[in-house]
Amino acid sequence: MAGRINDDDVKAVRDAVPIDAVVSEYLQLRSAGGGNFKGLCPFHDEKSPSFQVSPSKGLFHCFGCQEGGDTIAFVMKIDHLSFSETVERLAALAGITLRYEEGGYNPTHQRGERVRLVEAHKAAAEFYVEQLDSAEAEIGRKFLAERGFEQSAAQHFGVGYSPAGWDHLTRYLRGKGFTDKELTLSGISQEGRRGPIDRFRGRLMWPIRDITGEVVGFGARKLRDDDNGPKYLNTPETPIYKKSQVLYGIDLAKKEIAKTSKAVVVEGYTDVMACHLAGVTTAIATCGTAFGGDHIKILRRLLMDNASAEVVFTFDGDAAGQKAALRAFEDDQKFAAETSIAITPGGMDPCDLRLAQGDAAVASLVETRTPLFEFAIRHVVSRHNLETPAGRAAALDEAAPIVANIKNIAIQHESAVQLAGILGIMDIQFVIKRVAQLARWARDRGGRGPTAPQGRRPVPAQDLGGGHPGPSGPALNLRSPAHRTERELLKLALQRPDLVSPAFDAYGIDEFTAPPYAAVRQTIEDAGGAEQGVVDPSDYLTRVRDTAPNDTVRALVTELAVEAIMRKTVDDIYAGMQLVHVRLRAVDRRILDVQGTFARLGPHVDPEHLAAVQSELWVLQQYGEALRNNGAAAL
Repeated sequence: MAGRINDDDVKAVRDAVPIDAVVSEYLQLRSAGGGNFKGLCPFHDEKSPSFQVSPSKGLFHCFGCQEGGDTIAFVMKIDHLSFSETVERLAALAGITLRYEEGGYNPTHQRGERVRLVEAHKAAAEFYVEQLDSAEAEIGRKFLAERGFEQSAAQHFGVGYSPAGWDHLTRYLRGKGFTDKELTLSGISQEGRRGPIDRFRGRLMWPIRDITGEVVGFGARKLRDDDNGPKYLNTPETPIYKKSQVLYGIDLAKKEIAKTSKAVVVEGYTDVMACHLAGVTTAIATCGTAFGGDHIKILRRLLMDNASAEVVFTFDGDAAGQKAALRAFEDDQKFAAETSIAITPGGMDPCDLRLAQGDAAVASLVETRTPLFEFAIRHVVSRHNLETPAGRAAALDEAAPIVANIKNIAIQHESAVQLAGILGIMDIQFVIKRVAQLARWARDRGGRGPTAPQGRRPVPAQDLGGGHPGPSGPALNLRSPAHRTERELLKLALQRPDLVSPAFDAYGIDEFTAPPYAAVRQTIEDAGGAEQGVVDPSDYLTRVRDTAPNDTVRALVTELAVEAIMRKTVDDIYAGMQLVHVRLRAVDRRILDVQGTFARLGPHVDPEHLAAVQSELWVLQQYGEALRNNGAAAL
C-alpha cells in the first residue's frame, strides 16, 4: 500500500497551486469583484453563474449546489480522484517532490491508478511521435502531406505513428516500469494469446487530451489496405477515458473559446487541424460518438452561456450530415448560447475544403453560418410543396412547433416572422399567433413540447393568404367577388363571344379559381375557344356542350349559356371590365406567389435566380398597375 503523504508536503502543494489557475482549466472565470471570480458551476446545471472562487483564501463555493472546498477538493471531485492521486497530480504541476510517512520515498508502484494511467498515455504519446520519423511511417507522413499538413502541424497536434509489429509499444512501456495490468486497463494494450499486445498497429495516431491537456486516449487512422480494422479506431472506455465526456482539441481551443465566446464543432481530427491552421482556433470534435449532453456541459462552462455566445456546428451537406445536424438541434435548448450550422460545400469536410480552396475558404465557411433552428425549419419545410395552399398549411403545421419550442420569447417572435417568410405566407400575424398558441399549449402541458391536441382541425388553406387554389381549390362560392366575376366572364364568353374574343382565349385555366369555372374554361378551349363563337355562332354552343368531359360540366355550360348577364346594357365596356377584373386578380395572386418565392430564397441564393425572380416581380407589378390605370387597353 502507498504510504501517507507528509502533511507539510500536502500544505506545500495546496499553497503552491493557485486555485483560480486550476479551476480556469475547466471553466471560464470572470471577475466577481473584491478579488473573487465567478463562473458556471461544473457540478450542477445552471444558467447564471453561482460558482465563486476566492484566490486569496484558496477556496471555491457554489451558492447553487453548496459544493465547496480548496484546490485539492475541487480536483478530487471534478476528476473523481482519491486524495493521494490529487495531491500527486498537483505536486507534479508545481514541481514538488512528495515524501511518504510509511514506505519511504515516493516509489513509482505506489502512485495512484489515475496518475499511473495518465503517465502511461503520456509515455505512449511520446513513443508514437518518435515513430513518425521512422522509415516505416513514410505512409503516415504521406497521408498527412496529401491533406495539407506539414511536419510542424503534426508536431503541434502531437500526431504520431504506431508500428505495425505486435508489441513494440507494450515492450517499451514495460521497460518504463508499467505493469501488464496497467497497460490493459489503460486501453493502450489488449490481451493476446501469450499476453498483452499493442492495441494500435500500423496507424496514424492522434492523442486525445482532456481539458487540462493530459493525454487520456488515442484516435488511430487506418493507412493500409490489408488492415481489416475500422477506418478509425479509438481507445475503449477506461477509468480515465469516456468518449461522451471528451472533446478533441479542447485543450488547444479552450482559451480562445472563453475569449471569443464561440466554439466550432467539426466531425474529425483532421477537420480540427485544418480549422486551427486556417485560423479557426475554436474548433473541436467529438471522438467517435455523437455530440451529446456531456459535451454540452463542457462547452457551457467555457462559454458562460452569455447572450452573445455561439456554437457553430459544421456538417457535410449529405444525408448523414443533415441527420447529424438535426440530432444536434435536439440539444439546442440546452444551450443559452446561439447555435448555428455551417454546411460544407459539395460534401467537403473542412479538411478537404482547406486543401481545395485554402485557409480563407475554411474561415468563410464558419462566417456563412445559418442559425440551427432555421436549418431545422428549412429542412422540415423542404418536404412540402410550397406552391400550393395545402402544402404551405402542412409545412406550417410541422414547422411551427419547432419555433414554439424556442425558449427566448424575443427570438421566438422573430423566428415566427422568419417562418412566414420562408413559407411565403403574407399574413405574418397569422403565423405569429399560431406559434404563440403552440407555445401556450406547451406551457400548459408542463413543457412537454408544443404538440397539438388530437383531432385539431387542419389550418384552412384560405387562412394562409397568397397563391391561388387552382382547379383543386375551394368549392363554388357565389358570395365571392372573384367567383361572381369569373362567372360573369364565362357567361359573356358563351353568350357574347364577340365582346371578349380574342382576349378571352389568352386567359389561362388557372385564372379561374373556382374548380367548376376552371372546368368550363377548359371545355371552351377544347372546343376551339371563344373565337369559334365568332366564326361559327350557330354551332358554337353545341360544340362546347359536346366537348364537355361529363354531364356535370355540360350542365354548367348550359346554365351559364342561358343565365342572364348582370347588366341591362351589355357592351364592350362591360365586357372589358370583367376581363380586367379576372386578369387583375390573377396578377395579384401571382405577385403574392412570387413574393413568397422571394421570401423563401434565403441569403445564399444564386444571383441569377434572384435576378430572375426580381425581374418577374417587377414585370407583374408594372402590369397590374397598367390594368388599374388603363383598364382593358392594357390587356
